[in-house]
This record gives sequence, structure tokens and C-alpha cells, in this order.
Amino acid sequence: MVEEFHDRVNFGKPQRPENLRTLSFSWVPSCGWMEDMASLTRPGILLFTHLCLLTSGLSRAAEPAAARIAEGITCELIGSYSVDRLNQVLTTEVRQQLSDYPVTYSPVRHAVTLYRISYRSVIPELGNRSTVASGLLAIPETGESKFPVICYQHGTVFSKTAVPSRPEESMETRLMLAQFAGQGYIVVAADYFGKGSSRETDGYLAKASTQQACLDMLRSGKRVSEKLGVHWGPLFVTGWSQGGWATMVFLNKLESVGIPVTAAAPICAPEDLFACINHWIHDPSPSDSLFLPELLALQLHAYERYYRLHGLADAAIRPEYRAAARDLYLDKLAWPGLLKKFPRHPADMLQPGFIAESSLGTGKYWEITQQNQAYRWRSKTPVRNYYGAVDEIVPPYIAQLPIRYQQIMAGAASSPSEVQGAKANHHGAFVAAVAREKKWFDSLQGK
Repeated sequence: MVEEFHDRVNFGKPQRPENLRTLSFSWVPSCGWMEDMASLTRPGILLFTHLCLLTSGLSRAAEPAAARIAEGITCELIGSYSVDRLNQVLTTEVRQQLSDYPVTYSPVRHAVTLYRISYRSVIPELGNRSTVASGLLAIPETGESKFPVICYQHGTVFSKTAVPSRPEESMETRLMLAQFAGQGYIVVAADYFGKGSSRETDGYLAKASTQQACLDMLRSGKRVSEKLGVHWGPLFVTGWSQGGWATMVFLNKLESVGIPVTAAAPICAPEDLFACINHWIHDPSPSDSLFLPELLALQLHAYERYYRLHGLADAAIRPEYRAAARDLYLDKLAWPGLLKKFPRHPADMLQPGFIAESSLGTGKYWEITQQNQAYRWRSKTPVRNYYGAVDEIVPPYIAQLPIRYQQIMAGAASSPSEVQGAKANHHGAFVAAVAREKKWFDSLQGK
């Protein structure tokens, strides 16, 4: 049975910017947008949007105006993607910027309007300190008022701005918009703490913060949708790589607070971080991704700050790589030339004593890494795990661990979906899985 959402209480490849069709508004008090948005119906807002499109010449807005939706929630209309633009994403941009794995997507049927949401949240690891985060809400232009919802968790990016709320800088987000929002789904996606508009440092793979950022973004997206006269249907969650891990820790949170999820689809997810990192350290391969040391550098610095493990990064990283690791975490290193700052394999970046602790999992960092697994509970939500046969970051065995775990515990249906072939690496599996999960999600709604 399809359940509807009710509000209760990449390791990704670096992306290059693409032009987004954005709006430029001249905001004056007589417009009444800031004061009266809450009273507008969705047709009224869409009419106002189209009038602004005509008068703006589609020029880029340096500072889009933010409308206050509710206490702690603001929304910016950042632009729209046309059907032609989204079809270009599926037919050209995916192959050029993600993978040329052979996959056929359904043609886009709807244009999509994009909103950037800023919302108040808290950081659980830091005593629930208040913070502000951001994310994306995308609504298909179909003339309907109720849609199924995709909550997407993005993969690792080596940039503060290559996130969902800035889709012109995020190829993976544009793919999700084309395949889902362009096919009649609402898409909602958190940027995470430390990314997008957040003033925090990166909360990379910090479990409770990831859960909180995604939960508060979901609730904020629903509030904004309601103000636009849009209603939510069944909820689906998915994500790629880091976002696959985030999808599962978020699913755990959603189940714990009683928010029903129709299905979940993690893609290339390192759901057992301890096993995955040990694999990188102790079983290196010529086929390993070139940026595994960078991923580990991000996590070490994030855990030092979010879990207050003072001195962790220096204790773990060899002196000759400490400055580069710190600059990477603080967004001071750009992608071009990044690989020259780090060794080929993670073990070559790490101190011998830190490596020695990894096997037995001793030391606070390794204990927290084990606790931050994403699958050890008895789930009640159907899950389909997508993974690549030749993934260079997350080995197929690790991607399958959650499936066997749920089977042993008699949890909800959990099944593997292997993407096969010589091009079924981390990126190839992603572009193929997006097409496959769409068909699965559609089938669960009787489409």
C-alpha cells in the first residue's frame, strides 16, 4: 500500500557549473511579496512568476529576495528549468559530466520551478546548538496540486556550492530534477550542514547532523509547498554515495519519528563506514578511486569538529599532508590540482599508529565510525540497494551487507539491484540506478 507523507512529531564527482535559467526581480514594498506570500494561492504565485519572467529578461539575480514562510523558514524563487533544458540534461549532459554508461531515460514531460529554502535547525553533536541550513524544493508544472515526493540526498562534493540548492553547479541534482521533477514528482533535497548557505564547517558523515539536516529540510519543504497550494503524496527517499549512506540514516530517523516512507533506494552507499574505510586502507587496488585520501581527510576533520575529538586530524594524518587536508576541509582547495596535494592511497596519508588502531576499532574515532553505520536496525520500509559491479569506491560486498542483515532479522523487503558491465563503476551505477528506481517507485503507485 502506498502511504502518504504526514508531518509528525559522492562520494560524488566534482561538477562544473551550467547556466540556470534564473529570474531578476526589482523588489519594492508595493509588490507585497514579502508580506503577502502566505496568502497567495499557487496559481497566483505562478502568475506572478510568469509576469516576472517576462519583465526580467531571464537575467541572473545577484540576490534573489527571500520570503518568510514561517518562523525559521524562508524561501527564494531561484528560477525554472524548461522541458527542453531538462531533456538536454538526460540526453547530453549526463554522458558528458557523469558517465556514458548506456541508459535510456523517459523524455521529460513538465517544466520545473525551483525554490531555495533556508531553515532553522540544530546540531545534535554540539549540544543541539542552533544553526541555519539550506536546500532545494522543485515543483513540476503540471496544473495538478498533489504529487509524489522524492527526498534526495546528494553525494560528496569538494565545493561548498555544488549542492542541490544551486542546481546549476550540481549535475547529479539536475539528473534527479530531469528524471523525477520533470516526470511529476516533487523533489526536496538538503544541502547538509556546512554546505550551501550554511555558515558551519562541513558535517561530513556525522550521523545525527545528517539526520537532523534532512528531517528539518523535509518539514520545511512541506511547509513551503503548503503555502504554494501544493499537497504531498507518497514519500520516497534516495541518494547516491555519501547520499546513499545519508538516505539510510535518514530512513532510520523517519521511522523513529513515525513518518511513513513508501520505499527507499540507496545508490552505491557505504552503509558500513568502518568496513569501507578499512577496505581502503588495508586492501588497496590499482582500480581504486583517485580521491579516497581526500574523502578520508574530510571525514577526519569533520569528526574532529563535530565530535570534539581535538587533535584527531594531526594524530591521524602525516605531517606532509596536514595542510592540504585542512585546506580541503575549509574549502580553500579547488578541484584542479587537488590530487597533486595527496598521495595515491589512504594508507600513505595516515600515521602508522592510527592505522594500527583500525583493525580492532580502538580509539574514539574508530568507535564513532562503527556507531555511524547506516543499516543495523529492523526496517519496516522496502529498500532496494543499487550498486555497481566494478565500483571503485564502495565494494559490492559492502553495498549488499544491509540486504543480508534485513533478511536475517525478518525486516521489510530488501533486495539488491546490481548494475553490471565494464562501465558499472561509481558513476555508471548511479546514472543507471536513477532510471531503474524511477520505474520501481512508479510501480509502487500503480503507474
